Amino acid sequence: MRLDALIFGGGAAGLWLLDRLSRDGHHVLLLEANALGAGQTVASQGIIHGGLKYTLSGLLTKSAKNIREMPTIWRDSLLGRVTPNLSQTRLRSGCCYLWQTDSLSSRAGMIGARFGLQVTPESISIDERPEALKNVYGTVARLPEQVIAPRSFIQDLAFQYRDRILQIDAKRGLEFELDSPGEVSAVKLTSPRDGSTLTLHPRQVIFTAGAGNARLRQMAGLSADVMQRRPLHMVLVRGNLPELNGHCLDGAKTRVTITSEIDAEGRMVWQIGGQIAEEGVNFDSAALTERAKSELSIVLPGIDFRQTEWSTYTIDRAEGATANGGRPESIQVLCAGNVTTGWPTKLVLAPVLAQEIASRASSPYFSASFDTTPFVNWPHPEVALLPWDEAGRQWRKLDPGFANEQRRAA
Repeated sequence: MRLDALIFGGGAAGLWLLDRLSRDGHHVLLLEANALGAGQTVASQGIIHGGLKYTLSGLLTKSAKNIREMPTIWRDSLLGRVTPNLSQTRLRSGCCYLWQTDSLSSRAGMIGARFGLQVTPESISIDERPEALKNVYGTVARLPEQVIAPRSFIQDLAFQYRDRILQIDAKRGLEFELDSPGEVSAVKLTSPRDGSTLTLHPRQVIFTAGAGNARLRQMAGLSADVMQRRPLHMVLVRGNLPELNGHCLDGAKTRVTITSEIDAEGRMVWQIGGQIAEEGVNFDSAALTERAKSELSIVLPGIDFRQTEWSTYTIDRAEGATANGGRPESIQVLCAGNVTTGWPTKLVLAPVLAQEIASRASSPYFSASFDTTPFVNWPHPEVALLPWDEAGRQWRKLDPGFANEQRRAA
């Protein structure tokens, strides 16, 4: 079967691109080896950043310039005003809150956060503060950055294009035929369900599989050294907690970033990232939990954590390599032959990556509408579970003195 494009990777980047190319009239399929969103997308905190964290030094950085339009683009999609229509995507919150630790550098960071943004912090009164921030010393501000539920976002787009999304066995059921390195003439698939085969002849092959891009590039005869990984060690805490979505600022850094969601058992779950997750890669789960409890007792005075349970998870941020190994300023797109490799760098930049790749695509080869009936019996991937819903996850329940922890599975 001939295609205009074949996308590998069903996270935010691949799904947004699938929508864009489909609406442009391309005959396009998306292939996923695991669950949709598995890895970076479903593990993300879902904040639609507008550049705040890249202006804490008081300067309008290149990263802030590249990201500052994103809240408007996403908001219009979430309202169903533009495509992709994400009106079925659930919001965790319509805004984030900012607060500061009690230091001069923190106050400077709060001021610096106002520079050059399309969305800017607005100081709020004590009466307007969310419950979790009632006892915080100093300024609390509200920032109009929405927080989406990443799994709901994946479900929303996947439902719209289910007939174009196929499950594959990347280890035993995937083979590339190459005319030369980076020039794919055919992709042969073997169904993980019944062993049936399918041979695809795409004009363009697109890798948006995050960390999986490395192996895919090797299969296409290309170097994998163009990718880097920057790890995070995130913290989870669940229990009778107040809702909170926001950042605690400390100078030019986000000391902690907290997002929250209700789990299937009605418990509030906090996802904790920021500087603590960056530094957390140097600690094991138990040590990081202790560190997180200590941090939260400082930045969120008055919150009772005695009946909570704690866990951690690691995730790699897969990106195009930079000279110094640091975070890329924006999206990255590499082209070789008929193979395109893309990394959005951040969830919020998925629309920018889709626009860039779509702008490089040739006009659709086919005039007729895409007939997906040949794939009706092919298996389709499920949506990945949220980190706190993963089977066998271990949680630590701590006594009132935050000692003598006990472990139990979810």
